[in-house]
Amino acid sequence: MPEALPPQLGSTTTGLPFPDPQAFDPALQGLLQGASDLLGRWFATAALQSPLPGLMVLPPVAPGQRGLSNHALLAEVQQLMEGAYNPNHPGALAHLDPPPLLASVVGDLIAAGLNNNLLAEELSPSLSRLEKALCAWLAEAIGLPPGSGGVPASGGTLSNLMALVVARHQRGLDGVGEAVVLCSADAHVSLAKAMRVIGLPPGALRTIPVDAAGRLDTTCLAEEMVELERCGVPVIAVVATAGTTVRGAVDPLPTIAALCHQHGVWLHVDGAIGAVFALCDSHRHRVAGLELADSVTMNPQKLLGITKTSSVLLLASPAALSSTFSTGLPYMEPSWGGGHGGEAGLQGTRPAEVLKLWLGLRQLGLEGITAVLDGAISRRRQLHQLLAGDGRLRVFGGSFHLLAVRPAALDRAGCDLWSQRIRQRLLRDGLMLSRPDYQGYHHLKAVLGNPHTTSEHLEALSAILLGSCGEAAGASG
Repeated sequence: MPEALPPQLGSTTTGLPFPDPQAFDPALQGLLQGASDLLGRWFATAALQSPLPGLMVLPPVAPGQRGLSNHALLAEVQQLMEGAYNPNHPGALAHLDPPPLLASVVGDLIAAGLNNNLLAEELSPSLSRLEKALCAWLAEAIGLPPGSGGVPASGGTLSNLMALVVARHQRGLDGVGEAVVLCSADAHVSLAKAMRVIGLPPGALRTIPVDAAGRLDTTCLAEEMVELERCGVPVIAVVATAGTTVRGAVDPLPTIAALCHQHGVWLHVDGAIGAVFALCDSHRHRVAGLELADSVTMNPQKLLGITKTSSVLLLASPAALSSTFSTGLPYMEPSWGGGHGGEAGLQGTRPAEVLKLWLGLRQLGLEGITAVLDGAISRRRQLHQLLAGDGRLRVFGGSFHLLAVRPAALDRAGCDLWSQRIRQRLLRDGLMLSRPDYQGYHHLKAVLGNPHTTSEHLEALSAILLGSCGEAAGASG
């Protein structure tokens, strides 16, 4: 006779830890309440901790012979939480990972509890309809034409990959090994991954130089497109970037769109960072020309506080998704709403990530979205003013909420040592920046999307960075 399980695991007739389908389950209530208390305390003490944990100890990994009680499970979860990155800390300024919206956290919970599968409509009736409707709204809200739409994806890397697969198929270049993709030298590394996945050699990704502001040089792009056309080399797509990873630069989208139209080439915009700015009238100018794209990657997780993962691929002609990816789902009932979700992209089984995006946007409202964007830009402007005054630091910025800096007087080796040392000093003061290698120099990068960051934090950050320049000059002398 099998050993009885701990009573905390569940009160259903199965004796297993599944929700009771016939009555409100006190074991479930207790576990959810305990988890909510853990998370609430984590949020409430975030500013008292550090952005990065000083110590990380993992609980046991393998399941034991017997299942754990609710109390024991929550104790192990707390141990993991103590070693987690802390995006809620006001000094967490290193990456494009803001604090989560409350409603988006709830959306994750509800989606997990529903456990619907966006593969097919009968596995997610209301959520499939919500996904199509929300993607259509997002696409038209950023300026794509009526009838546009798209599909969510697990991150911007997958959105960019799907965009290139769609572009290749729509241009009739499936299986053409000599086809190429054009992008700027500062484009995201996900494009190199995409080339590998779709079976093209590294040289098929042709990078175009950038100008002094980090934007794709359209004169060089025009010359490259003419030369490729003369040599008979087919172009799958031009990928423009609306928000480069280090400095947030935006490529000249209207000019690039005109070149793509002239040569009959697909235009994809990697707007993982910047496309959300098109949702707001007062910020749409930052991504002017986005509406001219054939496809756009947007990542609401990077600024709007939607919990991970939340990326969407939006297309002017969303039918291109099903014509590219549809293979038929003979084991499912026919779709009643224009196609199953599993045939609208590369992923088959998908969780209801649309729920946390929808709830988060509904909680913010258009005024809240604008406030998030306004705050990010305001913090970037303040930090730029604090740092760029006397020329001791070279400051690299763009249209959004990113800044990268390095001492003007240091060579590459000096910047390497400076960035390591100052990053550790900042961490001791509860300020976390990242340390990207950009144009051959290590920089310190601030991402100003954290709504908890105040003017006092920015003043403390600038004082350390500016003060470090004098130390660096003395050390180099």
